[in-house]
Amino acid sequence: MTPRFDAISIITADLTASLAFYRRLGLDIPEGAESAPHVEVVLPGGQRLLWDTEEVIASFDPEWKRPAGGERVALAFACDGPQEVDALYAELVAAGHTGRLEPWDAVWGQRYAVVLDPDGCGVSLFAPASPAASADAPSPGAGASSGVK
Repeated sequence: MTPRFDAISIITADLTASLAFYRRLGLDIPEGAESAPHVEVVLPGGQRLLWDTEEVIASFDPEWKRPAGGERVALAFACDGPQEVDALYAELVAAGHTGRLEPWDAVWGQRYAVVLDPDGCGVSLFAPASPAASADAPSPGAGASSGVK
């Protein structure tokens, strides 16, 4: 089983301004999406671009602080199941990478963890929390459908 690149997540202080900017670049973002704290669009090729407000991120990572250096983009990798999230997180930490958030069962129905890449950027690892959980459950940094979540 190999993790696969799935989504790019933008953490934004001003969702309305961010969505307007990306609409100007041609992304098909549903009208009215500004009223949601989490937005997703499917890109050509199937990858997704996601937006989360700073408040959404702080809701599950209370120690999160607005980056001073401009880091607002995080990568998210879909795993085949909860065990792969746990194993990959452990493997990366054992290899010397910093674990940001240990694996946990998130309220949005996914097993979720965050490891920092060598530059200090957060990389999310996620999978449905159980066989009954849907792979397209909405989440900050990871979900599987287009539109407003």
